[in-house]
Amino acid sequence: MVVVWSNSAKAELKKAYEYIALDSLQNAKTVRDTLIDLTIELPNHPEKYPSDKLKKDNDGTWRAFEKYHYRISYRILKDQIRIIRMRHTSKSPLNY
Repeated sequence: MVVVWSNSAKAELKKAYEYIALDSLQNAKTVRDTLIDLTIELPNHPEKYPSDKLKKDNDGTWRAFEKYHYRISYRILKDQIRIIRMRHTSKSPLNY
């Protein structure tokens, strides 16, 4: 099983990195690397995190976790884990 980031999730990660780097390059690297490492570990335990409570009609394949005030939403598929969205927890959730 592989982890695949959506283009929008990659763009949000880059945006977060650039924003944090304005104050601290070291903190930006720490946040980026930690979030990436957490997603790399997902194939070992894909159901480690709870079902995504913000996903309407969740069939159990949609999950989410929070770290450093960022929320990562992902979906477990047969042969891959899709990182669907990354957003700061202060933002209002989108419907999906």
